[in-house]
Amino acid sequence: MNTPPTVEASAAPAPVRLGLRENWLQFTLLVVVNTCVGGLVGLERTTVPLIGTGVFHLTSDLAVFSFIIAFGMTKAFTNIAAGALTARFRRKQLLVAGWLIGIPVPFALAWAPSWGWIVAANVLLGVNQGLTWSMTVNMKIDLVGPARRGLATGLNEAAGYAAVGATALLTGYLATSYGLRPAPELIGVVFVVAGLALSVVVRDTAAHVALELSQHPTLVPAERNTGLAQAFARASWRHRSLRGASQAGLINNLNDGLTWGVFPLLFTDHGLGLAAVGLIKGLYPLLWGFGQIATGHYADRVGRKPLIVTGMLVQAAGFVLALALLPRPLLAGIVSAVFLGIGTAMVYPALIASVSDHAHPTWRANALGTYRFWRDVGYAAGALVAGVLSDAVGLNATVIAAAGLTAASGLLAARWITDRPAH
Repeated sequence: MNTPPTVEASAAPAPVRLGLRENWLQFTLLVVVNTCVGGLVGLERTTVPLIGTGVFHLTSDLAVFSFIIAFGMTKAFTNIAAGALTARFRRKQLLVAGWLIGIPVPFALAWAPSWGWIVAANVLLGVNQGLTWSMTVNMKIDLVGPARRGLATGLNEAAGYAAVGATALLTGYLATSYGLRPAPELIGVVFVVAGLALSVVVRDTAAHVALELSQHPTLVPAERNTGLAQAFARASWRHRSLRGASQAGLINNLNDGLTWGVFPLLFTDHGLGLAAVGLIKGLYPLLWGFGQIATGHYADRVGRKPLIVTGMLVQAAGFVLALALLPRPLLAGIVSAVFLGIGTAMVYPALIASVSDHAHPTWRANALGTYRFWRDVGYAAGALVAGVLSDAVGLNATVIAAAGLTAASGLLAARWITDRPAH
């Protein structure tokens, strides 16, 4: 049998098949790759806001949160570019390119001579995360086919965000023992080396996309444009369910961006040390990460919408509890982290799976890129909202605003999102 032209020359000439069991080895490699992706961004969760105030003596919260704005906007635009680039480059090529761009990040965070270097490192980190995380998501969805998308995205996001949480926890303890720099940041070198090496080994998934397309029950009408501009319009506002997913993703990551900057400052202001802050900042993404293994599978069984709506409301409750319990700051941090982590675990894989459900394979990469664009604009929006509000009215009022926005987003998701695919 001739090897299909879309399969790498080094691949065995076995027939291409869709499914998790059929592609377990490549799927597992991609899970490990995304663990490294999450670990690299986890370097910043505990220490970088405190580096801004403690090392570079920044007095404005907006200035401190500028690194999150740089990261979020760069990652957002890279996400949408990544979808378009899949029309010209293989997913594996983009995955490797993302790791090459990320090589300087841990060194810049460890030894940056000024805050501007930290912001510049986050531009590189945004490109790295946009390319690597986008490609691991797309490649896993390619491998498993439509029946197991929720589980595939759940496993992918679980690996990434569990690594974010574990690294945030580890950097908190390293900072307590060795200072804010350079020891906590240099563990990122391990993630970069391992991620790049495994990305070189993993196989491309173009043949799996071609197979799914050949089996897809719905043909794209000849007059439908599957390019980036049309996919962006459909996923942003024209398609009701995709619009609902995009706004929920934006608010979800607004929460993450806001807590990324606000929680270390809020809880240190109330007497907690670096280790305790690291625990809070680690627990949130750990629950977010590991919880998605179950919620991704559950989204395949009960549908996407129930998890999305409920998850947003659970997150809103987490913000309320953070303030209600603040006189006992460690308890407040842990309880809010639990609610935020569980709520985000419910939302995250269900949103990606919902977008995949409503996008034909011919424009799915662009639809996912658009959704991930709006979702990661949320990082920048969260940091901007947090910086402006906390400078103007304080950190507590900023947390209240986040609770209101999150609850409103859940209600919009209930109104707009449907579990009935319509390409």
